[in-house]
Amino acid sequence: MRQIHSEVVEFRGSHYDYGMMQGNALKESITLHNRRGQWKSKRPRFVIDPAEAQAAFNEYAPNLWEELKGLEESLELPIDEVLRDFGGYRIDAPPSGCSIVSGEDFLVRNYDFHPQTYEGRFCLFQPEEGNAIIGPSQRILGRMDGMNEHGLVMGYNFMHRKNPGDGFVCYMIGRIILESCSSIEEAVALVKDIPHRGSFSYVVTDKSGATKVIEATPRKVAVRDAMACTNHFEIQHHENRNYLKDSHERLSVIEQNAEDAAEAYRAYRLFNDTGRGLFSNLYKSWAGTIHTSVYLPKEQEVWFALGGDQEPEVFKFGEWLAGKPVRNQSVHGQIDTGIGFAHTDALFK
Repeated sequence: MRQIHSEVVEFRGSHYDYGMMQGNALKESITLHNRRGQWKSKRPRFVIDPAEAQAAFNEYAPNLWEELKGLEESLELPIDEVLRDFGGYRIDAPPSGCSIVSGEDFLVRNYDFHPQTYEGRFCLFQPEEGNAIIGPSQRILGRMDGMNEHGLVMGYNFMHRKNPGDGFVCYMIGRIILESCSSIEEAVALVKDIPHRGSFSYVVTDKSGATKVIEATPRKVAVRDAMACTNHFEIQHHENRNYLKDSHERLSVIEQNAEDAAEAYRAYRLFNDTGRGLFSNLYKSWAGTIHTSVYLPKEQEVWFALGGDQEPEVFKFGEWLAGKPVRNQSVHGQIDTGIGFAHTDALFK
């Protein structure tokens, strides 16, 4: 077993200052060393035009461009390198797993991916403009799941990398949803409008208790009602990958445990307990479970755990919004892998 951790990052203020703070923290970090080092062994399979990227951010998330500018200044790096490593525009997202189920008052999510991509940051951010959000970060600016001050919850699931388009990647779209939308309806409208790089399902719920699965590709967006989602489309079948056995098996596990999946803590145990069919050890295949998140919109509460067979750390987001700091400065867990993590291991010489 490998001991891992996530740092809890709290910030209240402007996006630019948030970018400055994060850049200063990253300057001498292993995370930045690894982000830059990956390009020594492989060339990017994409091109980023800074002017085009800025225009896209200005249309959909101008505050996030200010955060990127704060990173640029604090890291003292060219904007094209900042966009390459943290921008989330016109960048391919690697394949991953992930399972989600929701109930009337919760959403539970397993984040299944490769350890070398995980940067170990759980963030609470209350901006001067836009919604306050809570959740783990991806590529510093992005969010792979999270909740905002209105109780809107988002998690995404990978579908495929075929025929990518010019647009934002999943984790940046996740951040934009949380910061700019206050309801399911607004999230659906945004995902229909924003340009997509890859193909993902975005699962959104809010205090209403409803849940929508938004099937998004660079070509089309379709929306359906569902309480569970894994890694295949139910409407856009023609967009699915050829091999979907694992995705269907995990969805079947959720359906066969419908009674457990209908209550928050029992659903958490179904997802986090190893050996029940949802927690995955396929880390070498980019599909091992790294964290389990539970979002409770009505209670404004988040449960979060690293690794399996854990009791979750509880974050009272409502109290934090009222000005009370969180008691958790870090979250600890253990994962059955020998693969290094982006925030703890020097992955590149």
